[in-house]
Amino acid sequence: MKKSNDTLKSVISIQHLYKSFGDNKVLDDFNLELYQGESLVVLGRSGSGKSVLIKCIIGLISPDRGSIDVLGQDVLNIDKIELDKMRTKVGFLFQSNALYDSMTIRENLEFPLRRHSIRLSQAEVDGLVMEALENVGLEHTVDKMPSELSGGMRKRIALARTLILKPEIMLYDEPTTGLDAITSLEIIALMKTIGERYQTSSIIITHDMKCVQLAAQRVAILIDGKCYAEGTYEMLKQSADEKICQFFQ
Repeated sequence: MKKSNDTLKSVISIQHLYKSFGDNKVLDDFNLELYQGESLVVLGRSGSGKSVLIKCIIGLISPDRGSIDVLGQDVLNIDKIELDKMRTKVGFLFQSNALYDSMTIRENLEFPLRRHSIRLSQAEVDGLVMEALENVGLEHTVDKMPSELSGGMRKRIALARTLILKPEIMLYDEPTTGLDAITSLEIIALMKTIGERYQTSSIIITHDMKCVQLAAQRVAILIDGKCYAEGTYEMLKQSADEKICQFFQ
């Protein structure tokens, strides 16, 4: 990172976050900051609570206690209308892509605009759809069905749908899971390009070390429900701490 954290603007601030499911403590006094323009990877083993964390950030899961501030709004204490407005500024790429199988690619991309009641002419909607598809190099798929596309193409379409609202923050949930090595590298490169083009801030949830190495400006390691360590990839890779070393072996 080019500047110290003291000079950067925080766009997400998570303080003392707790979340349990029965006796299972998933988040246990978790603290984290995301700074403007930053690409931050949250690294953890499968089932460690990474996906729960980002679902808490956008209000899909309610934590037991703690605070989450997103773009100056207290996510845990705003009404549904304000929460929906906030979500237009935060793109969420689901691990499963969450495309609608019964809709064409065009209809899938139009859906966020309709859902958030954004008043646009059909020509404006068409323009946004094609711009989003151009961003991911898939303009020719606009009238296809998701079932006609490969896994990597569906991931790109899901990213295009997320980008259509031009969010200030992107949340990526295991963006390379289920993809072959070459396609994974293409998705990582695309994420970096999008971040640079639109100056978005990003949290990437993953246990894919190649994704961590290539995409992260900063890494936060989630262990036992806590933000156990933070630093650059190279800094953490050189750590002598056994709990950190296990990720880099």
